[in-house]
Amino acid sequence: MATTSRPRGSALARGLAAGAVGTTVLNAVTYADMAWRGRPASTAPEDTVEAAVRAAGRDVPGSGSERGNRLTALGALSGTAAGLATGVLVSAARAAGLRFSGPVGAAVTGAVAMAATDLPMGALGVSDPRTWSRQDWVADAVPHLAFGVAAHATLRALEPTGPQRRRAPAGLVLRSALLGVAAGSRSSLGLLAPALTSSASAGAKALAVLPVVGELVADKAPGTPARTSAQGLPARFVSATGGAAALAAREHANAVVPSVAAAAGAAGGAWGGLAWRRWASARVPDWQAALVEDGVAVGLAALACLTGRRAARASTLDDPAPVGR
Repeated sequence: MATTSRPRGSALARGLAAGAVGTTVLNAVTYADMAWRGRPASTAPEDTVEAAVRAAGRDVPGSGSERGNRLTALGALSGTAAGLATGVLVSAARAAGLRFSGPVGAAVTGAVAMAATDLPMGALGVSDPRTWSRQDWVADAVPHLAFGVAAHATLRALEPTGPQRRRAPAGLVLRSALLGVAAGSRSSLGLLAPALTSSASAGAKALAVLPVVGELVADKAPGTPARTSAQGLPARFVSATGGAAALAAREHANAVVPSVAAAAGAAGGAWGGLAWRRWASARVPDWQAALVEDGVAVGLAALACLTGRRAARASTLDDPAPVGR
């Protein structure tokens, strides 16, 4: 007798559950370390909240112990929020086909959770990780690794049963790299090109074009940050890998290798496009060089997404429909 597979909640619900379990384990490991070494609780969470509030031009109300209690509570809540957000992010990535083995997935999940807490501390000047000792790094890494193990295991346990993602074919990897090059040149193309070539409605596609048009215009402005700067580069990597995951989802393929190829393509598109603009600006007006780059980026994005639709349809026909949906 055939068994039916049952979906176990949405990616959001699975992510919240994984984040909650991971946060509980992280707190348990942290308190166990405090009990073992007799060390005090870290004030980094409330210091980060206080710095963020001040950066926003506000202040935590109250004075003395009342204000301190509020900061302690807000610090704990911010840690819970970071854990839940990490769970949702990793769950969404798995739903899009970005899947790792158990040990690698636990390490990646833990690293994401660690970055979610350490990066804001560094950006707000609360603490500089570059000055941490080895003991400081261990004390920070071990609880977050425990978070990764627990959250990743929870996601795998709650994942719907059914057909597994197949290995990414070479054509998908190549198209992902081309999409990455386009995103490295124009960051909005990484996510929006797959959306524009999907089965979405005409109205939704028309709205999706607006960010692309806005970026093409803004690129010509003299005050636009350099694409390889700290402000411009992260968005290109996020857009490229997100677009690769969308292409992989179309073909029911694992998105790990396509995402790596897209990230490499984004780096090539960012630095290659910058080199082109510098070379061309000595020979033609900058706006003309920018238009040429626009055309190449749009062409690469179209090639990456349009040529893959036939493969996506074939993959859909080859894979059996999930049972029990």
